[in-house]
Amino acid sequence: MPRPPLSPAAAAELWRTAHALADAARPATLAHFRQAGLSADNKLAGGFDPVTVADRASEAAMRAVLERLRPQDAILGEEEAAKPGTSGLTWVIDPIDGTRGYLSGTPTWGVLIGLADDQGPILGIIDQPYIGERFWGGLGEAFVQGPMGKAPLRARAPRPLAEAILFSTFPEVGTPAEAAAFRRVVPQARLTRYGTDCYGYALIAAGQIDLVIEAGLQTYDVMAPIAVIEAAGGIVTNWQGGPAHQGGQVLAAANAEVHGQALALLNG
Repeated sequence: MPRPPLSPAAAAELWRTAHALADAARPATLAHFRQAGLSADNKLAGGFDPVTVADRASEAAMRAVLERLRPQDAILGEEEAAKPGTSGLTWVIDPIDGTRGYLSGTPTWGVLIGLADDQGPILGIIDQPYIGERFWGGLGEAFVQGPMGKAPLRARAPRPLAEAILFSTFPEVGTPAEAAAFRRVVPQARLTRYGTDCYGYALIAAGQIDLVIEAGLQTYDVMAPIAVIEAAGGIVTNWQGGPAHQGGQVLAAANAEVHGQALALLNG
């Protein structure tokens, strides 16, 4: 069933809340970025899944805003327990997407803010506090605001996969089978880059790159990027062409044509 349209006033209220969350997360993350002595706890036995004081402070700041502005909504975040709601709406937040990059001092981490109902994403923000760059999309909006001002977001027009730019955070991608599928796509693209975390999704929406392919993601990793990319005219699915907002395998593309080419290769 199609989602009923929101009134302009209701949409404006949701956007005010979303931007208030991003505004609250900026100082919480910047207070610790590139600071001496920053350490991380490891959440993953047998691997490295870091969480820092900045992750926790960012999520706490956003939850405080929601408790003040939208206490009726549910919250799903990475660092704290899920909070139920009564409105049918859920804020899906990742306080720092790319904590490894944050620890390394690179400026490609970001704060992810998504709003969803039982059908999937409604709106999303990808915010990069250090650069001062914010990408947002949904409910008829698709914009970036940053050092060069405000501009509309528009995903890149179709071009052959042989001319495409492909991003992924980890060269290993996921399981051995997923890595093998990914390696079928890599030689067909013109350029492949790694390590950009959520910033790669923002660059699809901005018309700079063509594809992001990843696996092993969580809902809070993808809900906001899906909303932003789709608002900019792109497409995001899992590797079978179905919905991706629950995480797992993700194929984000600037347009249906390059998406179809990558999907065919992923499925061998």
